[in-house]
This record gives sequence, structure tokens and C-alpha cells, in this order.
Amino acid sequence: MPTVLFAAPALWAEYRTALPQALAEAGVAARVVTEAPPEEVDYIVYAPGVPLQDFTPYRRAKAVLNLWAGVERIVGNPTLTQPLCRMVDPGLTEGMVEWVTGHTLRHHLGMDRHIVNPGHVWDPTCPPLARERPVTILGMGALGSACAAGLRALNFPVTGWSRTPKPGCLHGEDGLRQALATAQVLVLLLPKTPETENLLNAERLALLPRGAVILNPGRGALIDDDALLAALDAGHIGHATLDVFRVEPLPPDHPYWSHPRVTVTPHIAADTRATSAARVIAENIRRGEAGEPLLHLVDRARGY
Repeated sequence: MPTVLFAAPALWAEYRTALPQALAEAGVAARVVTEAPPEEVDYIVYAPGVPLQDFTPYRRAKAVLNLWAGVERIVGNPTLTQPLCRMVDPGLTEGMVEWVTGHTLRHHLGMDRHIVNPGHVWDPTCPPLARERPVTILGMGALGSACAAGLRALNFPVTGWSRTPKPGCLHGEDGLRQALATAQVLVLLLPKTPETENLLNAERLALLPRGAVILNPGRGALIDDDALLAALDAGHIGHATLDVFRVEPLPPDHPYWSHPRVTVTPHIAADTRATSAARVIAENIRRGEAGEPLLHLVDRARGY
């Protein structure tokens, strides 16, 4: 019977029942514990920021199963030699699609001018149809692809861009310039890597159509904050709805809080749901025990 070390104590209350139940449903008889001698541990369920940082003693472990979609805070750990799997949670994906779709519609329909209208201005101007509002998504992984499908179902023309070639989307620097040039709504869903940090800098912000809206539920470091504030002040960027930041919680004196063209949401675009995430963990443990390939393996060289 494999021993599963749940090494994320702050989340244990959410998974205490969900993980054993998911393992039972997957037909896996396993012992789930919050403490165990390293030499007895077969799998480690992990979340960044937990006390466990040295994986060296866990020589028997077949995999480290991350509870977060992002792995930038663990992938560079030199003691981590075990296979690392990131979380691709159906519940998290649904939440991200809802956030991206909701905020895209908010800006597309111009809802703010009606919801916040202290002057009682009667403005019967109608928005264009969705098919006339081009959207670009940077990052066409599981989340980006799902958001693209959701927006296309509403008739938004969606251009996808990926750092590496993928069917049906642009890639590379030339592709990025092309993707930005038409983006009336720009959605950032890239992972944080050395190559993506400050990807949206002053030069690339200038490529966007005047008045473009930026939605960032990906990673705070994707944006050069000073460049974005300057583009907002100049009126080149119409609005930025930001869910992720370099420092979280966002400091109270950060200019994003008070900027009239910025909406701050407190990292709520998508969350891992214990019930569905536990099934993903259980399936990987089943695969590990059966000698099958693990799901969502992280490419250490790429960092995701």
C-alpha cells in the first residue's frame, strides 16, 4: 500500500475527506498521512510555501504532485529530482473561463458606464457585436485553450499566441507582434518564466490598438507595471483588469488601487477545487502504481 504524504498543512482540512475518497473511487488503496519518515513516502502532495523544501531524503518518492497550476516556486529547487506534476484541475479551468468571459463581456458591452453613472447620463450608444471585437490570448495551454473556446462560442474572433509552435495559433516574436496588433481585448495566460517576465513592456504595449483592454489572470510578472501605468495615463490602454501581481496581497499604496482605469481583483480568477483536484491527484497515483505515464508532467527546461 503506497504512502501519500500530504505536505500542505494549511490545505489539509479541504482534502482530509476529498483525497481518500478520490483514491477509493480510483481503485487505489493508499495511506494518506500528514507526517511520515521520508523513507516510507511514495508520493508527495505539495503546495508552494509549505515547510517541506528539501526533497533529498525522499528517495523512494515516485512523484511530487503540485496542488497549484503554477510551478515557478518549486521547479528550480535543486533538491527536487523526483518527477513533478502540475495541477490541471477541471474546476480551476471552469473558474478561469468564467472570469475571462465575464470581464471580456464587461468591457465589450461597456457595462461600467451604466453601472457607475452618477450624472444620470442617457447614452444610447450600442456596443459592436462580439464578432467585431477581436480578442488575443497569450498562452494557449489548458487554460488559454479553454478560454478561447468559451469566447469563440460567443462569436468573439480569438487569436491565440504561444511561445512555441502549436496548431492554430501564432508563435515567436513576429507572431506576437501580429497578435498584439489586432487585440482590442488582450488576455494574459502565460506561465512565469525568465522568457515571459515583462513580456508586456512599453514597446509591446505600444503595438496594441488604442483603447485596448488588458485582462491579466496569469502572472503579475508578465507585465512591466511602470510601462502599463504610463500607457494607461496616456490613454493608449483603455483599461486593465488585473488579478495577479508581483507582490500579493497588493500593497495598499500601490498605484493600481487608485487608478481610474484599473480594476483589481484579489487573485480570484481561478481556484483549485478540492473535490476535482483530488481526483487529478488520485489518477496520477493510480498511474504511478500501474506503471503508466503521469499526467501533466513539468518540463524542467521550460519551467512549466
